[in-house]
Amino acid sequence: MERCLVSKTDNCKNCYKCIRSCRIKAISFENDRASIIHEDCVLCGSCYNICPQRLKVVRNDVDKVKALIAKGKTYVSLAPSFVSYYSESDILCMKETLKKLGFADVEETALGATIVKNAYDRLLEDKDRDVIISSCCHAVNILIQKHYPECRKYLADVLSPMCAHGLNLKQRFDNANVVFIGPCIAKKDEGDHSEYIDAVLTFEELDEWLEKEGIEVMTTENKEVRERSKARLFPESGGILKTMKCENKEYDYLVVDGMKNCISALNDLREGKLHKCFIEMSSCQGSCVAGPIAKRKKRSILASTHMINQYAGNQDFDYELTTMDDIRTAYDRSAIQHRQPSEEEIEAMLGKMGKKDPKDRINCGCCGYDSCKDKARAIIRGYANIDMCLPLLMEKSQSLANNIVNNTPNGLMVLDEELNIGLINNTMCKLLSLNSPDTVTGQHIAMILDPSDFFEALEGKKIAGKYEYLSEYEKYIEKTISYDEKFKVLVAVFRDITEEELQKQEKFKIINNTVSITDSLLEQNMRSVHEIASLLGETAAETKIALEKLKGLVKSDGE
Repeated sequence: MERCLVSKTDNCKNCYKCIRSCRIKAISFENDRASIIHEDCVLCGSCYNICPQRLKVVRNDVDKVKALIAKGKTYVSLAPSFVSYYSESDILCMKETLKKLGFADVEETALGATIVKNAYDRLLEDKDRDVIISSCCHAVNILIQKHYPECRKYLADVLSPMCAHGLNLKQRFDNANVVFIGPCIAKKDEGDHSEYIDAVLTFEELDEWLEKEGIEVMTTENKEVRERSKARLFPESGGILKTMKCENKEYDYLVVDGMKNCISALNDLREGKLHKCFIEMSSCQGSCVAGPIAKRKKRSILASTHMINQYAGNQDFDYELTTMDDIRTAYDRSAIQHRQPSEEEIEAMLGKMGKKDPKDRINCGCCGYDSCKDKARAIIRGYANIDMCLPLLMEKSQSLANNIVNNTPNGLMVLDEELNIGLINNTMCKLLSLNSPDTVTGQHIAMILDPSDFFEALEGKKIAGKYEYLSEYEKYIEKTISYDEKFKVLVAVFRDITEEELQKQEKFKIINNTVSITDSLLEQNMRSVHEIASLLGETAAETKIALEKLKGLVKSDGE
């Protein structure tokens, strides 16, 4: 079976937002790319919504649903949160809209919620039960089964409203196919493991399908509100308890929503801190009206809850056939077994992370883990890498930059667009006879140098390897000035060539003296040659040629 939620890694920017948002830390980083750890994931959808690159992808089951429709009569179980997602529609409008896609009929999952809430009331009659946790949220069910197996005994052993409704539909309609449509990613996994649900679509998949078919969701100004529709309250936080009788006064009735709060509550249960309570538990803060798909609507939890309240009736749905015994089930998914690193291993890894000293363990959470120790555990397990530490990376990059700036033989300066000096290294200070960088940092460049070339570089002119004599400092320099448009700064590199230039000038001076001496010798020899020309004949001409060659060789050597 294809995964319900997967990570694309091609465009991952290593922002670590997904790992920071994931309360389970079911995200690994391999080759600087974030991937979901499916064995740990509970499909809460936090990474799906938080990823700025939209790299978490929900499995699309539209083609599967089309095949079901082609195969036989297919019914829709529509999550009651549709009222807040399709805010201008109601169940009658949705029924007419979805029938255009080929569905036989559409019912509200709230009918299944009525069956489930009655089962919860029955469970509360059992005096032997201590704590009962609602089983409506599949992400919570996975969380308990995988990560809190000690709390599995508290999970209500009844089907979720989705599966209870699916069962009811199959009891009423022979050979019926059932498709659930809602705001939840985890429901896809629940559907994959249920005999009562044949496929699950999210509201987004439905939107895309309708758009492709050119069908618009029908709307109404006057929503059809049924008196018998109290279970429509299920998708709001506390909605389950609002529908229940809660008559057993021995129990405390509690609402916990949001993955962080769920984990906190389960930790308390594991430690034996809670007793005699019924807990309505949802992984999404605000419950199903703020499901991972619904969050893309950017509608507030308050507004969505208000819509649900306006649409819900005061009495229970009528239903038939399905009994308490029919919806009994067991939640027995295998728990995750992680090897726990020893304290010695953790301390050794902290040393490799540059955090051997406890003072360096600032537990800032930038990497996504709550503490440096938690990150060390993740590295040991192969889920994280050492470089996932923003303060450490900043410290390393600052140290590297400082080493480069302070140890380079060239003078360096960084200026802002106003030509104020932001950074100047010691080499530049020495070149310009300055006591220290502090004496000019923040000052305008005109305080120490002619700003003309800096203005030209700011306007886009390339200043590269320009030769110049700084008379006020008695220095010869070669300078390069470039403008960084992204960071809006000028970077200047000055190479001190004074010693090279003086050596070159001295060399030219020696060469010129040599040429002068050669000219003098040539003149003296020529006079002598003329006096004995008659004796030597053509030898005079040959001597002149030889001396001219000598002179030329001396000059070429100097050049």
